[in-house]
Amino acid sequence: MIKVGIVGGTGYTGVELLRLLAAHPQVALQVITSRADAGTKVSQMFPSLRGYVDLPFTHPDEAKLEQCDLVFFATPNGIAMQQVRALLDAGVKVIDLAADFRIKDISEWEKWYGMTHACPDLVAEAVYGLPEVNRAQVKQARLVANPGCYPTAVQLGFIPLLEAGVIEPGSLIADAKSGVSGAGRKAEIPTLFSEASDNFKAYGVAGHRHLPEIRQGLGCVTGHPVGLTFVPHLTPMIRGIHATLYGRLTRDVDLQALFEQRYANEPFVDVMPAGSHPETRSVRGANRCRIAVHRPQGGDTVVVLSVIDNLVKGAAGQAVQNMNIMFCLPESTALDNVPLLP
Repeated sequence: MIKVGIVGGTGYTGVELLRLLAAHPQVALQVITSRADAGTKVSQMFPSLRGYVDLPFTHPDEAKLEQCDLVFFATPNGIAMQQVRALLDAGVKVIDLAADFRIKDISEWEKWYGMTHACPDLVAEAVYGLPEVNRAQVKQARLVANPGCYPTAVQLGFIPLLEAGVIEPGSLIADAKSGVSGAGRKAEIPTLFSEASDNFKAYGVAGHRHLPEIRQGLGCVTGHPVGLTFVPHLTPMIRGIHATLYGRLTRDVDLQALFEQRYANEPFVDVMPAGSHPETRSVRGANRCRIAVHRPQGGDTVVVLSVIDNLVKGAAGQAVQNMNIMFCLPESTALDNVPLLP
């Protein structure tokens, strides 16, 4: 059994991680930390876990994380980087679901996240945990930077086109929409029901923290920087991301075949039949990205539709997928569930 600890288990990503790990046949949950809720039973805060997770939340200072095989950080940005070194030195593997280790350029990270990085030397070691690209590296890693939700949906949609060299890399457009759970489990006016319901808006047009992460990932595919316009939107739904991606074709190609071949052996990417329009509800609660590719009017613009559940393939599910890879387990262990409908 894999002895697992979770730092920060009270947010939406944390409870989703608990839901998935509670059903994992090779995981033994050892500790779940929370400064504010230490002593409170997990099932008291999250009744959905009653009968599945009996542990109480533990104060981080009292948690015996170094006795775990793997620790997940489901914390705000800037927390994991303060604690990771001691865990790695103790032989514990770490998966960080925040952004502390995603961006290799430290100055770029500090610009976007507004703080000084506590362990820049470990950033170079960290493996970016997008399995569809870095599976072999994840398998050997002791520190994995779990991708962000928008970056997962956008990169999976663009990667086949960039790998094949069939679109102009300098003029990419990602028009993405997310449910309100992407903002986290906290009290903020923009995500109050009266503010978010019956409303639709763009935000972060001048620049979003996920922009440099997406550019970095796509640049690794092309071998040089890409030009990307990324516009996120907030939609009045709880879960889900829908990314509509645009690129300019440089040559004629069978787009459907290109995507089907690229993801033929990927258990969590579903390339839908030609002409499809994937919906966010078709991936609700599942660790899956559904993709459809279009070429409107047979022109030189390719449109890719990419949908994920932001809390699963965009966060906790992908983290469990990475854990399975790191411990040489079948990749779909505890993740091969059917999406929820309605």
